[in-house]
Amino acid sequence: MRPLPLPFPDETEAPLVTELRFPTSGTTVRGVFELNEFATLTPENLEFLRLYIRVRGNLKEVERVLGLSYPTVRSRFDALLRAMGYEPEAPDPQDEVLSQLERGELTPEEAARKLRR
Repeated sequence: MRPLPLPFPDETEAPLVTELRFPTSGTTVRGVFELNEFATLTPENLEFLRLYIRVRGNLKEVERVLGLSYPTVRSRFDALLRAMGYEPEAPDPQDEVLSQLERGELTPEEAARKLRR
C-alpha cells in the first residue's frame, strides 16, 4: 500500500474519499467522506507532528532531537498549525531577534540590546 498522494499538484481543495474497502471482511462502502485534517498533511508536517507527540508536546525537546534552534522549531510548529486550519499565536518578537542572532545578522550585543527593550 502507498500513502495518499497529497498534496496533489495544482489542487487547492481537500480531496473527498468515495470508497472504503475492508480487505479482511471484503466489505466495500461507497459514498462521499471527508478526510480529517491529519490525513491531508504533507509528509514533512506529519513527521513533525509525530515527533511532537512522541516528545509529549515539548518544543524544547523537539529542538534537541532535530538539532534546530527554538525559533526554527516554533516556526515549523506554526506552519503545522496553519496546515491543520488553526491560526497560530502571534509571534513573540524575541523569537525574531534570536533568529537574527542565529543567522549572524546581529551581534550578541545588538541582540541583547533589542531583547532588553
